[in-house]
Amino acid sequence: MIEFAKSAAGHDRNQIYLVKERDGRFVYLVNGVTKPLAAPKRKSVKHIQIIKRLPAEVTGCLSETVTDLTVKRAIKAYERILRERGES
Repeated sequence: MIEFAKSAAGHDRNQIYLVKERDGRFVYLVNGVTKPLAAPKRKSVKHIQIIKRLPAEVTGCLSETVTDLTVKRAIKAYERILRERGES
């Protein structure tokens, strides 16, 4: 299942990430640029907000194999959709 998360605390506040893995109290987040699949960011579950509803355009980007490039494209598509809707 594809999950996106928004950082709620820390120096990366309001950044969008793809949840790569969950491990009890922590999640491992990637964005394809500064945090690639090979070196995900470990963050406490308390410090993120899971994004429940993802548009089909975003999930379509990740339908094939997930690479750093596809993660980056999916996040950019999601951010573009948010800008078009006027949300933050």
